[in-house]
Amino acid sequence: MNSRSFLGHVLYAGAMMLASVMMHPAHASVVIAGTRVIYNQKDPEVTVRLSNEGGSPALVQAWIDKGNARAAPSTIDVPFTVTPPVSRIDPGKGQTLRIIRTGEVPANDHESVYWLNVLEIPPKVAGAAADANKLQLAFRSRIKLFYRPAGLSGRVEDAPAKVTWQLTSVNGKPALQAHNPGAYNVSFSGVDVVDGANTATFDDGGMVRPGQSETFPLKGTLSNASGARVHYHAINDYGGTVEGEAPLQ
Repeated sequence: MNSRSFLGHVLYAGAMMLASVMMHPAHASVVIAGTRVIYNQKDPEVTVRLSNEGGSPALVQAWIDKGNARAAPSTIDVPFTVTPPVSRIDPGKGQTLRIIRTGEVPANDHESVYWLNVLEIPPKVAGAAADANKLQLAFRSRIKLFYRPAGLSGRVEDAPAKVTWQLTSVNGKPALQAHNPGAYNVSFSGVDVVDGANTATFDDGGMVRPGQSETFPLKGTLSNASGARVHYHAINDYGGTVEGEAPLQ
């Protein structure tokens, strides 16, 4: 393990440790420009901009995972490299991350999804404040990275409308089963089922992968499911919401 990889491992491990009790609310200083990354096959690389909106320098570690949020960066094998993996961002300044494909993505007939992680390590407290009984928190942001092969069937803009919906149940309560027959991942911020008099909702957010199905538990009741329609809120490439309606199958 080289010195930079060792440093990255130490940063990640250290960020998981609890120090003491914190008396004030906290928030992340380092902000990612965007809520998702789209990596088209033809692109030699993609870039992601980070900015430090806080008042202190921040040490940042960045890596990509395959879906296991608990996996340590040193144990993950993905076909992408993020540079720089570790950087310092001064207050009011920014840092551009470069994501480069360095290996073969297993599938070429549908879109694949990975996750970009940005871990912000707070600066070491100095002076009198170092003796105070405080907890220093490390903040981690995690957004989706979609790898999009060339020549996929259909258009990504049409993918949400192709999802089919069936009413089912989970633990005796109503739920929706969404099936995605297309080649693109489809993310939803929320889904409503309206039967005229009643509305049942799913508002936790979810994603349906290409060729797969997902079940979304609903809050509320339905009295006439045969006439109900699905009103969905899908998320596009830019992080915006696209609304649409579909019948229950």
